[in-house]
Amino acid sequence: MTFERDAKTLEPPWPFTGRDDELELLRRSLAAERHGVVVTGPAGHGKTRLVTEVVRGADCAKVSGTPETRDIPFAAFAHLLPEEVSLHRAVQLLSGVRTLLVDDAHLLDDSSAALVHQLAVHGRTRLLVVATDGAPAPGAVSRLWTGEVLPRLPLKPLPREETAQLIAAGVGAPVEPLTARRLHHLCQGDLRLLRDLVAAIRESGELSLNPDELMWRGPVPVTPAVRERAGDALLNRTTTTEERDTLERLAFSEPLPLALATLPLQALESLEADGLIQVDARSEVRLAHPLHGPVLRAGAGQLRARRLSRPAAECESALDAERGELADRIERTDVQDPAGPVGDWLAAEKAVPASYATVRSRFARLRGELREALSWAREGLRGTPDDPSCRTELALAAAQLNEVTTAGEAPPGRATTWLRAANGDTEGALRSATAPEARGEGEAYVLYDAVRLGAPHLVADRLAQLPAEEAEPLARHADALVRQDGPALDRAAELLERRGLLLFAAEAHAQAVPVHRDPRAARMSRSRAMTLARRCQGARTPALSALTLGELTTRQRQIVTLAAAGLSNREIADRLTLSIRTVGNHLYSAYTRLGASDRAALPWLLEESQAAQPA
Repeated sequence: MTFERDAKTLEPPWPFTGRDDELELLRRSLAAERHGVVVTGPAGHGKTRLVTEVVRGADCAKVSGTPETRDIPFAAFAHLLPEEVSLHRAVQLLSGVRTLLVDDAHLLDDSSAALVHQLAVHGRTRLLVVATDGAPAPGAVSRLWTGEVLPRLPLKPLPREETAQLIAAGVGAPVEPLTARRLHHLCQGDLRLLRDLVAAIRESGELSLNPDELMWRGPVPVTPAVRERAGDALLNRTTTTEERDTLERLAFSEPLPLALATLPLQALESLEADGLIQVDARSEVRLAHPLHGPVLRAGAGQLRARRLSRPAAECESALDAERGELADRIERTDVQDPAGPVGDWLAAEKAVPASYATVRSRFARLRGELREALSWAREGLRGTPDDPSCRTELALAAAQLNEVTTAGEAPPGRATTWLRAANGDTEGALRSATAPEARGEGEAYVLYDAVRLGAPHLVADRLAQLPAEEAEPLARHADALVRQDGPALDRAAELLERRGLLLFAAEAHAQAVPVHRDPRAARMSRSRAMTLARRCQGARTPALSALTLGELTTRQRQIVTLAAAGLSNREIADRLTLSIRTVGNHLYSAYTRLGASDRAALPWLLEESQAAQPA
């Protein structure tokens, strides 16, 4: 037997990261003595890792289905049952098992599937059942959730933020936002593919530390592991010559789609039926998986690649059109959908000009994606180090992250407002915001700075006079804040959120908290503000500084601080010489006062509290 790599180079599994809500839900379900839960989801989404974490340290029996044993009765339970056992006897023998983990339940033999179903019906054994979406499963398994015997938890793809945390935990360093976005897009939720990709990039030497974050630029390295994992649907399908030619044309057309009318219809229908292509509302065709293009291009010769590749001028024209569309959406205060496939592809594979990077940075900043805004500004500065627009965008994003040193020496103008605000000089920030030289992406946003800094009376009338298409959500926020109308501020925040302006929405909800007369409404505003702020990649603006722990009692602050550090209720109780019930009651009261729903918000709140304290 031979191995592809020396055993010493094989890496251990990445640490379990993310899935906090799902982990807590499953643990609560088991602690409540319920009959169990079925966890479903696509292959590679981390179902087995999640349930393994749930039962870690617990007394739990484990069984698993395999393709090789689907025809052998009770094969999955062979280590728990004697030979030649009946279903009735198997149920009796397993009645003493307190918790049973059933992995790959869709691969169980029929007898094992029937046994799992009977255990679920009898209810004496708590079950954690894992099944893969789209895979054929025995009827006894699928009836667990379709027949409502057990509740079902469909596992969604790991969010981009948690994917970045997972990569950082696996490689031991933070990941630059554009790199995290690209990897998240390429793996499409398949965490096995994600690990193969990261390993391939590290082996290629393209994963660099810049300056303290891991950054990846350049083509996708198509290693055998990546090809096998990502190209499975392509490699295991017999294609006609016409279909293969169509797939290659699509692969070499990236980052631009091809028009439906330019491709053979019969081949397209067959490829679409097999899930290999996608046709959008504009009748444009793309490959269904983002890694199919690199896999197909890696298998083509140089001459074929030269013949099929799009001319550079077409990409430049498409990039200009994309920049214009993004700029128009910024002007219309509508950034609700992320956009920019051409820019994403070029930034990853080649480079983008500073003019495009400026608009992408601004678009990301308005969406509250402040660290992505930093990355896009740096992309522009890589090719044009002194570009004033990119330097301004870098400073604006850094200042709203309260990272003044990152901002460097920003060009005079609007960035000065937020640098002063970050340094605690609110009066100076307001003077800068209303000065004639304060210019940026448009008059509405320049005036709106004063609203975000808590002085809406300086600009509300001027915002109201601007065209509604450009300034309506900003003007509504200003008017509600002038009138100190909590419900109106919440409504303005909801409009801002619908437009994709998440940081502005978080600030509006935060400003509603102290003006609400109803304590319940204030708690709801605080909860919404925190939820949105956590999506803004570490934003630290004056409006958000009010979301602190100051209104808690000393004991509540003490317990919340320990909980945020990761201690369990039992560990907190032991440290503070309290009962577990008392700790739980204090945490519940703290959640109620803060508008938080669980521990996930506590580290963020502690950071906000510390940031709000004077130096």
